[in-house]
Amino acid sequence: MQPLPQLRTFIIAGLELAVWEWPGEDPPLLWAHATGFHGRVWDRLIRQFPGRRSLAFDLRGHGRSAKPDPPYHWREFAEDIVALAELLGIRGALGIGHSMGGRSMVLAAALRPATFAGLLLIDPTIFVPERYQMPPSDASFIRRRRNQWTSPQEMFESFRGREPFAGWQPEILRDYCEHGLLPSGDGFVLACPPEIEASIYEHSNEPEASLYPVIPDIAQPVTVMRAGTRGATGVLVLNASPTAPDLAGKFPHGRDVYLADRNHYIPMERPDLVVEEIVRLSGYGSITSGT
Repeated sequence: MQPLPQLRTFIIAGLELAVWEWPGEDPPLLWAHATGFHGRVWDRLIRQFPGRRSLAFDLRGHGRSAKPDPPYHWREFAEDIVALAELLGIRGALGIGHSMGGRSMVLAAALRPATFAGLLLIDPTIFVPERYQMPPSDASFIRRRRNQWTSPQEMFESFRGREPFAGWQPEILRDYCEHGLLPSGDGFVLACPPEIEASIYEHSNEPEASLYPVIPDIAQPVTVMRAGTRGATGVLVLNASPTAPDLAGKFPHGRDVYLADRNHYIPMERPDLVVEEIVRLSGYGSITSGT
């Protein structure tokens, strides 16, 4: 069993950013979460790699990290990862990112290639090219999220019987609730405020968010896990895959893993499949140094 992680905080570009660190041998596993999530949503997967150092980010606007006012532009998340990797002297890691976290890992690899020996992108938010020429999706319903809770247990009981949470592993849902709230007054509020989450979605397809100009330069092996559930282009459906179907083929050393019967929440519903791909990519402790 992995020990409990240490919460470490760093000042990056004037913001306090939080990183959860599990001690162990290098090269490490680096974990980046989806929009609205936090680093501790990876706990149950990290436990499958005892003795391996893991670093799970609370990206800006999430978890225990600072929450500057919107707007939120997607390049900033990757720049934060790069700055933290530089500060911590990370080289030759395996980057594991879900959704927004997957997209952020790709740009981080382009900005600082030595950080990574490989990338596992789990249904990353990298759209088909034409999506970056369309208007932003309507995220107004995100702003109406319930923000006030009496306890993480109340949140867990409210979520576990309804979509999209009903299919999640209960222990992962519990971690999501336990670490997804912050104390406020006599109760709790979401660790990613609804206004911030909505802003992230609204800027997800701005033209400068496209990674197609840098993807051909990613020299590391890349595995793309894609969910089969699709939504209408330009409509924000949270359990639908945002990933371009041919994305893996755009990387020089890309591998496509298509999961026809899965939705966007692959790590929450089938963490075993993610663990299998981590083992395949990393050799569980035998990653070579990055370039």
